[in-house]
Amino acid sequence: MGYRAIRHGLLTALAALAALLPAQASAWGFYAHETTGKIAWENITPETRAKIDALFRAEPLLAAPGCRLRSIEDASTWPDCVRRTRWRWGYTAAWHYRTAPVCEDYNARRNCSGGNCVTAQIERSHRLLADESLPAHIRLEALAFLVHFIGDVHMPLHSGDHEDRGGNSVEAAYGIAPGLNLHWIWDGPLAERAITSAEVPLVRQYTVAERADLGGGDAAEWGRESWQISRDFVYPTAFDRPACEGADLEDETALTQEDIERAIPISQRRVQQAGVRIAEYLESAFAPGPLPEPEQD
Repeated sequence: MGYRAIRHGLLTALAALAALLPAQASAWGFYAHETTGKIAWENITPETRAKIDALFRAEPLLAAPGCRLRSIEDASTWPDCVRRTRWRWGYTAAWHYRTAPVCEDYNARRNCSGGNCVTAQIERSHRLLADESLPAHIRLEALAFLVHFIGDVHMPLHSGDHEDRGGNSVEAAYGIAPGLNLHWIWDGPLAERAITSAEVPLVRQYTVAERADLGGGDAAEWGRESWQISRDFVYPTAFDRPACEGADLEDETALTQEDIERAIPISQRRVQQAGVRIAEYLESAFAPGPLPEPEQD
């Protein structure tokens, strides 16, 4: 067998391996989203769980039979499920991200016209969920958006961008698996490996000290964190040089095993932060007292 035939066979096998990796059907893969939801569920009070369970009974009123919403795991992925019905939910596509150029000063209000971005929709969903005067199915929808979008804003490439659609335009190999893109890698295989390789399971009840370390802040701050990780780690690691120095970045790259190992603790922490912060926002939404103040433009 000649060199070209061997090379073709190897590439075919690697492409098949890549095909087994999580598909880019959702923003921050289903596994990562479900994990953040499970973390949140383990870190809210029984009283808050009971109130959320009561909202799940309003699911039939959403009239979205192909997208179940009966658990926190369902809530964590429901917005990705419904937006596939573009004639009804397509307008929500821009709500899943708010990218900002990593080579410019961060502006928390940029790229969010009319509140059509993830940070604005987190705060909107939180306020709707907290409003007990609203019908249960409206609050249930807000619950799903809140849980999902807090997950989204913690994925670095939902905030950082290098004129490449948050890494979507950068073809990338993940170790020996070719044919992916940089965004997809951080969405799926990297996040899944980070979760499954954790020495201590990520889904658990966190201590007071852990929650203090992982929690806090608001959507704008979380977006800035993700943007900074993109600028200082994601792009420099992918291209082996600072993102904003020298010539433009290439439109293809590869993450070595060493790159992946360095990225795992960062991805793990973002999943943990998302889960703990979801729990905080859920507790806040169901706490007695005045409604949270809307963000001022």
